[in-house]
Amino acid sequence: MEKIEFLILKCLINNEDYSRKVLPFIKSEYFEDNSEKTVFLEIQSFMEQYNQLPTKEVLHIELDKNTNLTDETFKQSREIIQGLDNVEVEYQWLVDSTEKWCRDRAIYLALMDSIQIADGQDEKKNRDAIPSILSDALAVSFDNNIGHDYLFNYEERYEYYHRKEEKIPFDIEYFNKITKGGLPPKTLNIALAGTGVGKSLFMCHVASSVLLQGRNVLYITMEMAEEKIAERIDANLLNVPIQEITDLPKVMFESKVTGIAKKTQGSLIIKEYPTASAHSGHFKALLNELALKKSFRPDIIFIDYLNICASSRYRANGNVNSYSYIKSIAEELRGLAVEANVPIVSATQTTRSGYASSDVDLTDTSESFGLPATADLMFALISTDELQELGQIMVKQLKNRYNDIAMNRRFVVGIDRSKMRLYDCEQTAQDDILDSGKEEEYTYEEAKSKKSFEGFKF
Repeated sequence: MEKIEFLILKCLINNEDYSRKVLPFIKSEYFEDNSEKTVFLEIQSFMEQYNQLPTKEVLHIELDKNTNLTDETFKQSREIIQGLDNVEVEYQWLVDSTEKWCRDRAIYLALMDSIQIADGQDEKKNRDAIPSILSDALAVSFDNNIGHDYLFNYEERYEYYHRKEEKIPFDIEYFNKITKGGLPPKTLNIALAGTGVGKSLFMCHVASSVLLQGRNVLYITMEMAEEKIAERIDANLLNVPIQEITDLPKVMFESKVTGIAKKTQGSLIIKEYPTASAHSGHFKALLNELALKKSFRPDIIFIDYLNICASSRYRANGNVNSYSYIKSIAEELRGLAVEANVPIVSATQTTRSGYASSDVDLTDTSESFGLPATADLMFALISTDELQELGQIMVKQLKNRYNDIAMNRRFVVGIDRSKMRLYDCEQTAQDDILDSGKEEEYTYEEAKSKKSFEGFKF
């Protein structure tokens, strides 16, 4: 019975379409037999250098030049080359079988590496490297998408323009306006606010609303205990002031929570990590653990909050400035959002000057301006004495990749701090806001006069 390895070598020099598709994914270490590995390396080297398939004669000549082979390997390699005759094989079956062989070999080699690491036989790697080694092996696949051809792939592009993107909507009208219907996956969204303004309140409210949509929510906290976050979400969902939750009889509390469970098909998991101790690698491991143990895959992730995460690339007490450190955290979280295919919502602190300001700007981002450079959506939550008396909080867009930032640049939403809730305000509350970005209507004569240079001296 012919081995799959021998069939692969045959087709690599006789089938150009197959060879160009699979060669980038095959590694020499996948070949268990040293002679087969030698022949593969000769084929690979010739293809890389001359960009065409080698013949059997070429392989014989190149093999003769190789002085690093034992007599036994040289002899067996010549016999293999001599047997590389053309063979008719169904193309898709051949590609699928090669992909399966590559994945099986990658997994086997990863398991062998993991055993060595676990036994302490690898001086360069420790046991923390085992999950990534195994996950890389499991991810082996033949991905033939090597870019978008602008002129050739116009139909795919047209379909993309008209495809309705899957988004997670807000229950606040103006947030849906500025995001064109909600948060898309693979994005990082940041709320900027001072201490006590409402960063956690905002995230708890949105987490509650997404749960009621029947979606799965993962809330990662590094600032407050799991129970404190759950208490805020209880106040929101149970419609009870947070100070009165502890006074509820157990029967009533159980009845209210059961009622919420009947309204949604989603789940909400709250996970606490010590401050500044967890990074994107820990979050990725948590996602894998939740998928294995609870069959839970989140539709959105909240991280409370970004500045007190750790970086997987830098040590917190290492020789690195705050700009690079916070930017690194933001990039890692956005990478996690892409890998998990979910939106991530987090928050950051304002600077000392921004805390007292009624007009927070991007420059008021604490520690690193690299954070807004990475975020897809960034907005400030602003509270003043006047707004507090009205039971409102102002939102100012700072960066927006989803929509025109000039439209609805500022708006207000209602806030009920006792029940940890946000709500839509009357439209009249938005009318007097300066720089709201509302479109103005001009007559032709007014528009013409605005463009006039009358009054300028030349």
